[in-house]
Amino acid sequence: MIKRLLIANRGEIACRIIKTAHALGVETIAIYSDADHRALHTTMATKAVYAGPSPALESYLDIETILTIAGQENADAIHPGYGFLSENADFSEACLQRGITFIGPPASAIRAMGSKSEAKKIMGQAGVPLVPGYHGDDQSHEQLMAEADLISYPLLIKAAFGGGGKGMRVVETRETLKQHLDSARREAKKAFGNDQLLLERFVTKARHVEVQIFFDHQRNGVYLFDRDCSLQRRHQKVIEEAPAPGLSPELREAMGNAAVAAGQAIGYQGAGTVEFLLDGDQFYFMEMNTRLQVEHPVTEMVTDLDLVEWQIRVASGEPLPLDQEAIHCHGHAIEARLYAENPRQDFLPTSGRIIALEWPATHGNLRIDTGIQAGDSITAWYDPMMAKIIARGSSREAAIKQLQEALAQYYQAGICDNRDFLTHLLKTPEFIEARLSTDFIDQYPFPSLSQEHQHLLLTVAAIYQFETLNQPQPVHDLLIKQQFDSTFTTESLIQLYLDEQRWQVSVTKKSDGYRLCIEDKELDLTADFKKETQGMSCTVSFQIEDKDKAPLLNCRIIPLPGELLKVILPDISYEVALPGHPIEHEEDQGHFPIAPMSGSITCIMVTEGQSVDQGTPLLVMEAMKMEHCITAKESGIVERILYQAGDQVAAGSPLLTFRE
Repeated sequence: MIKRLLIANRGEIACRIIKTAHALGVETIAIYSDADHRALHTTMATKAVYAGPSPALESYLDIETILTIAGQENADAIHPGYGFLSENADFSEACLQRGITFIGPPASAIRAMGSKSEAKKIMGQAGVPLVPGYHGDDQSHEQLMAEADLISYPLLIKAAFGGGGKGMRVVETRETLKQHLDSARREAKKAFGNDQLLLERFVTKARHVEVQIFFDHQRNGVYLFDRDCSLQRRHQKVIEEAPAPGLSPELREAMGNAAVAAGQAIGYQGAGTVEFLLDGDQFYFMEMNTRLQVEHPVTEMVTDLDLVEWQIRVASGEPLPLDQEAIHCHGHAIEARLYAENPRQDFLPTSGRIIALEWPATHGNLRIDTGIQAGDSITAWYDPMMAKIIARGSSREAAIKQLQEALAQYYQAGICDNRDFLTHLLKTPEFIEARLSTDFIDQYPFPSLSQEHQHLLLTVAAIYQFETLNQPQPVHDLLIKQQFDSTFTTESLIQLYLDEQRWQVSVTKKSDGYRLCIEDKELDLTADFKKETQGMSCTVSFQIEDKDKAPLLNCRIIPLPGELLKVILPDISYEVALPGHPIEHEEDQGHFPIAPMSGSITCIMVTEGQSVDQGTPLLVMEAMKMEHCITAKESGIVERILYQAGDQVAAGSPLLTFRE
């Protein structure tokens, strides 16, 4: 058995590996960059060692530094997690040369599947159906343009040596192909160190179904059933579930056998995942991930197996713990990925400090994998995933309900996350009915804030503001007055800003509750205002209208720096601004392009004095390993470019100025 394990990763996967390693009695060594010097994984490990500056290329992707640390700390094995160096054949080979066990497949298998182009050739020779496309070595623009015309549009650009949505673009027309090729190359080069691309026909209504496989050193292989990962945004998975719903036993077995055959063809060892596009009952090979997947917990939940434990045991030379006949699937599990991003702004990543954070209580049917804690900062250096919440039930319906309840109990303040969007997806009738496809999120987008939710958010914020800031006398003094004067009331006019709109809310405190007036709509409610002892948040529980019939609504309010309130309801959370917030004094800057997130300028696509039309690409920003193109909101002439390529930019900063 491995005795001392270095984890060449960070965040939730590092924490996940540490838990199992310690349960097996294996000591762990964490590495960290400047950005992660106080991260949770560094406190959980047996020892933490500094690996370098915040850029991944200078820390988590620096092979020589990581191997040097492993040697100095007498590590006999390295677990790469996922992402970073997990599918780097050179790293696997270098570990072998240093006498360190690499917990993953041999370099030959990584190389065979690490290039999506090479992988498709191998699968084609094995008779696995492939999506029509181009996987050749000629990477010139002229060749790719010609091949794209043969494939037809829409088509999909993929990074040949990566995954996770990096370097992936859907191209609708020939006119935009060159722009997408350039962007995909840059993104792939930064994320994977290789800018080779492949092209595929884009199948619009297919499902993404993948099969978990496992091989030992004796070439014994099994599949641990399948997962549906169709719900994606920007080609990154958002919700995953196991087993994939609606598959016949025959189709499930055929996909499992095909996945095992793929592993056998390349002499695979360890955990791997074979991804398929499923169109009706026909499946097509997409790619093989030669590592542990982000979504592996749903497989663990329905098989009652620990895949990280299997990885460590197999890497230590042990045979597979179970054969195919002994592996069973029980119930259903669903995982939701919590991202630091704004679903109402095209899922742009967000960054900042987590001021308050609380997870739902975990138990046998609810699991949370995370690497963050209150006080941590989410930076633009790494992937925006904050956590995974995994729920299990005896049925798919029970698992959905369990996950909905967990998301309602979770809260976080300080940055914008996608909790509300996940809640929206889980209650969509089409999801509940398992009518899934990779364009699901495009078909059922996040709705804008409803008037009902606006009024609820304003109601909670107004009560908080009334009680904590505008209360003229202590509550007990008011109660004394009310005992002698039944008509006594206290009234205030509260000014709030929601969705960049100014609101006036009239609040009247009565002996039995409150009366609020919002846009000429009156609300009578009872409220139980409780301020928590830690001083960071308070809880308001109230019933609107008839207190005997209306359901109890629990809300949480967390004051934030800059005159902001984070209002958290069971299915919606939002920041409400108070008087004194900068929004109160902002002038209309609609004609100035503003940085939608914190990040770096990758390239400038215009020059000063250039005339541009609405929609013209102006510059490209990068944050959390993803590129975002900033376009002109209206026609004009570029007057001044305020940044250069390579500059770091804070969210909300003007990027260029225009003149008519």
